[in-house]
Amino acid sequence: MPPKVVAVAAGEAHTLALTGDGEVYSWGRGMFGRLGTGREGDELVPTAVAPVVTGRARPRFVAVAAGAYHSLALDGSYFMKVRSGPGVTTSVSFILLDLDLGSETVEDEAQRTSTQTSLKLSSVKAGGMMSFAIDSLGALWMWGNCPQQTDAGEFCIANTSVPLPVWDFHGHSVVKVACGNEHVVAAVSAGETYTGGDLVCYAWGNNNHGQLGLGDKESRSRPVLISAFREESSWEVYEIACGAWHTAVLTNKKTFDQDLESRCWTFGLGDNGQLGHGTTATICSPQPVDGLPTGSFLISLDCGLFHTTVVSSDGESPETNGFKFLGPVQIACGAAHTVLVAGEGYRMWAWGRGRSGVLGRGQPADSYIPCVVMWPPLDGNFQAIHEDRAEASTSRAIDRTSTELEQKLSAATEELQFLRSKMTLMERYANILHISIFRKPLDERTLPRSLQESHVFDIRKEFENILDAADTDELHRLEMFYRSMLSGVKDKLLKRRVQEMVQECIISLSSGRQSPQ
Repeated sequence: MPPKVVAVAAGEAHTLALTGDGEVYSWGRGMFGRLGTGREGDELVPTAVAPVVTGRARPRFVAVAAGAYHSLALDGSYFMKVRSGPGVTTSVSFILLDLDLGSETVEDEAQRTSTQTSLKLSSVKAGGMMSFAIDSLGALWMWGNCPQQTDAGEFCIANTSVPLPVWDFHGHSVVKVACGNEHVVAAVSAGETYTGGDLVCYAWGNNNHGQLGLGDKESRSRPVLISAFREESSWEVYEIACGAWHTAVLTNKKTFDQDLESRCWTFGLGDNGQLGHGTTATICSPQPVDGLPTGSFLISLDCGLFHTTVVSSDGESPETNGFKFLGPVQIACGAAHTVLVAGEGYRMWAWGRGRSGVLGRGQPADSYIPCVVMWPPLDGNFQAIHEDRAEASTSRAIDRTSTELEQKLSAATEELQFLRSKMTLMERYANILHISIFRKPLDERTLPRSLQESHVFDIRKEFENILDAADTDELHRLEMFYRSMLSGVKDKLLKRRVQEMVQECIISLSSGRQSPQ
């Protein structure tokens, strides 16, 4: 079975893929060492990242992120930083990040003092020339060319080489963050902790194209609440993304009847149609995007330099003219290319500008339609298998052993394909069922508690957990939803009974006409 891809990220001209076994693969432009392979050469196909590890076990990565010219890979409290950029000496190093609430230090593990508090990082994000991390307490950290405030209280973009905390969200939990060239958007819990479905959106940074969604073009040095996605809004935020100068947000309707309604909102620079509103106008306030698939859940969103891509649970992407991808997982956009993980994580597709091999198909050519990424990668083991099969094919006529081996290999391959198709069907069904019940896709990285504890998915127990954690408003929404469902069932039963009565009357009348007078 090939390694399963659980996350992808795309930079200016490079792509990263994270597998379920904690390995990271990269391809595309290698300048500045952004691929993490230990060299600056381009890679035309997915190539394993070669971390330099001394004195500790090889890391098992859990998240990846890509900026314009740099990459991040997270391994618990450790992360890999690929230092890069014009004029910066390329290097690949692992740094233990001790985030003390009183000061920011980067030290060797052996030099830590007992007074420092080490916080485990939970996610990383990168964009342009800046990087972000969210720790286990929900605090946000930033470094690189980040939006900051001068001593005079004015907005500026300043360079910081060490992680700095964003204190504006103290008392709340940052759940998601996205960044463009010079602006940032964060999804933050309305209360002190995140309980699900209570996220509000803040934005700050350069606002020269209205990309902050605040109704104007005034830049902000500190986070400001986007009024369209405040706590009182009828839409709850669950995904955010930033392009160079525009922003996109995915939301669910807080109050709904029988159908789950998800919607995409965009704002900012629109000169290339990246806002999806049918015009090239620049918009300073969030507006919904019409024309996206209805009746299906929008599961993934990302923005490139001047384009935006959304994927539905049915595998539809308007960018590909109605082409459907089975088992979609995640979309990622680089400056001028797009990568989609589908097949429940076992296949990748890419399209757009292909320079430096960023599409991962073995050549630097552009592609105007989705093409299959060469996955799994041709590492040493795969290469040996291909060479063995080539030798066996040339001597098949005189070597019966090779023939038998080919037959067994063919039978095993067919069985593997059959099992994979069954697994794909089961995963797709489980995902659709989970969305229908809990209003969010099933993510193996955040499995339900009952499944983690007993390896059995107890829907009743999970639903009880949701009820226990829900506030009064959420309980009212659930009540309306299930009342509507019950009403629909009653209406269907009544309609069916009426049809049966009409049919009985027709049969009775027909029998009466045919009886002798």
